[in-house]
Amino acid sequence: MRFASIGSGSKGNATLVQWQDTLIMVDCGFSAKEVDARLARIGLSGTQLSGIVVTHEHGDHISGVGVLARKYQLPVWMTVGTAKKFRGGKLPKLNYYHGHESFTIGDITVQPFTVPHDAREPCQLVFENGQHKLGILTDVGSITPHIIEMLDACDALMLECNHDVEMLARGPYPLSLKERVGGRLGHLSNHQAAEFLSQMDHSRLQHLVAMHLSEQNNSETLARGALCEVLDCEQDWIGIANQERGFTWRELR
Repeated sequence: MRFASIGSGSKGNATLVQWQDTLIMVDCGFSAKEVDARLARIGLSGTQLSGIVVTHEHGDHISGVGVLARKYQLPVWMTVGTAKKFRGGKLPKLNYYHGHESFTIGDITVQPFTVPHDAREPCQLVFENGQHKLGILTDVGSITPHIIEMLDACDALMLECNHDVEMLARGPYPLSLKERVGGRLGHLSNHQAAEFLSQMDHSRLQHLVAMHLSEQNNSETLARGALCEVLDCEQDWIGIANQERGFTWRELR
């Protein structure tokens, strides 16, 4: 199983998970034209996609879903709550998933889990192929025991490091937005991500990628430093997903 990102941040998000002939896109916050260009950079075409799984309805995760799904006749999976907020037009095939029930797409099992975030019915995801467990945790304001349980013993983890608390406090955002980002239903700080990592079983980790970094309120150095302190690893072992290029393929062995 391998995974990549074609962009991660407040301007747009899309993540890819592939095993054998199954290629899943998680969220799509880019135009179809932009998706095509970004897929081409990592050697893919939209015709290879098996479907799109949506985590929640915020624009940076869902704005491109409708157009892309119609262009390539892709099935889309989302929760009922997310679907009620979806404004992207008619979909070729809409499948509902429940936050506590797994489902399969081709050769991959997808296990959603509920998270605290300021959306209608937000979930994050675990992907399994019978050999490996890949977790993604972004767009979450606080850590729950359920999140730890779901992501324990992952072989790879894409983990939100949205902001540095001090940079957010000093930064240009209005107070209401600072309170939203740093609140219980907002986004994980570097410190929160590191604290979560220290609580979960990370003994199997082959890959750790920091996701959804704020361009105004964080830096790659600060995010890496917080995570490295927990893992006692070199900073360059931690991957970073940036807004413009995401990160290229990482493979689980």
